[in-house]
Amino acid sequence: MAFLLKENIKIALDSVKSQALRAALTALIIAIGITALVGILTAIDAIKSSINSNFTSMGANTFTIRNREMSIRIGRGGKKPKKFRNITFDEAMRFKSEFAFPSVVSVSTMATMSARLAFESKKSNPNIQVFGSDENYLSASGYELEQGRNFSPREIYSGNNLVIIGKEIQTTMFKRGINPLDKEIRIGSGKYKVIGVLKTKGSSMGFGGDKICIVPIQNARQYFSQPNATFTINVISNNTQLMDIAVGEATGLFRKIRKVDLAADNNFEITKSDNLANMLIGNIEKVTLGATIIGFITLLGAAIGLMNIMLVSVTERTREIGVRKALGATRKTIQNQFLIESIVICQLGGILGIVLGIAIGNIMSIQLGVGFYVPWKWIFSGLVLCIAVGLLSGIIPARRAARLDPIESLRFE
Repeated sequence: MAFLLKENIKIALDSVKSQALRAALTALIIAIGITALVGILTAIDAIKSSINSNFTSMGANTFTIRNREMSIRIGRGGKKPKKFRNITFDEAMRFKSEFAFPSVVSVSTMATMSARLAFESKKSNPNIQVFGSDENYLSASGYELEQGRNFSPREIYSGNNLVIIGKEIQTTMFKRGINPLDKEIRIGSGKYKVIGVLKTKGSSMGFGGDKICIVPIQNARQYFSQPNATFTINVISNNTQLMDIAVGEATGLFRKIRKVDLAADNNFEITKSDNLANMLIGNIEKVTLGATIIGFITLLGAAIGLMNIMLVSVTERTREIGVRKALGATRKTIQNQFLIESIVICQLGGILGIVLGIAIGNIMSIQLGVGFYVPWKWIFSGLVLCIAVGLLSGIIPARRAARLDPIESLRFE
């Protein structure tokens, strides 16, 4: 059996060599289908991996209090997130001082999303995010310092013109070899002294990233004052096992601070970091399903094209089939020969498609700031899928070849 399989594969490869152009075009059809499927799914899996790593860095013991529901909308569909009354600075700071559960509490606000930085003659685009924060913001948001130091409580209270910059700002604003620490940069019209540089975190999916500046929260209130400013509270529980208790305690305290009636719903939202990651991944699953369907439709078209070419091949090799039958080949042998030939062509196209798919998928993921990703699941799935497509495309031509009459086949011109 193994010898017969090996012989059929050898015959299939000889056939591919003898009809190199036709086989190459056929394999290319399969490759395009596999490229579409593997490429899209590789990029999506890389994005999922990035989401998990971003939220894992924040920790499973972190939750956030903000003034609006967390909801991910794709297109115009889906439920619009509910927005509540803004969380004031006094409310946030009162929560920080009164929350007695063993935890670390951070208060922050988005000062602006469109700041322009300047250092000497170098200027940035007006797309820098500036956050006002307290001394606990870095740990609560999953950031780490690469060099320099954090704000001191005194500097937070005084609102000094100090800034911690993201890694991307260091690389774009400062020439190689220049240490940004203690240098003075301009944020808008104000001058700020750089006291720290964050470790790279990646800017995928819009979560913070490396293109940010962090200033003391009092400084943000003074120089980036907005009439509708709202503040965000991040809480890191000291014990992951007591996370639900911490959320319950936080809910009760903040309801009291916000003066919510006993029978009324919360007018704020508490979100665990892992819940948000699951929400994002859940929405991406819908995209994955759509991409998979599109990929399978493309692959179905490729399978039909391969079947048509295999039928042409049967017609062209009718005389060869007659000779094989005259020499003692059975129907099953002829059928297996054409099935294996179809699978071999599919596998050649599939391998090319997988390589191209991984390349295209990773180009997309690198552009999104995710990095290189090897989708082992889709590599093996693609190879198995090629076998299935080869069988599907080859079964009708193989049966037609097996049923040919040997005498009529030998007469075929």
